[in-house]
Amino acid sequence: MNWDQIQSEWMLFKDKVRQNWVKLTDEDLTRIGGRREELVGRLRARYGFAKGEAEREIEAWMKTQRRAA
Repeated sequence: MNWDQIQSEWMLFKDKVRQNWVKLTDEDLTRIGGRREELVGRLRARYGFAKGEAEREIEAWMKTQRRAA
């Protein structure tokens, strides 16, 4: 699974993103709209992650989505 797939099916993945990062609000998820860089920014704002840490979090989450698919 790559980010293009997640972006194109954002409405399906949005709840999974929220389950993984519970500090993200509904407004955050709407603003993210499937854009990876926006998710990085929101994770940095809500969790205080550095950019690299947010990227690693997303990569780890994507790997779990591959296994679940």
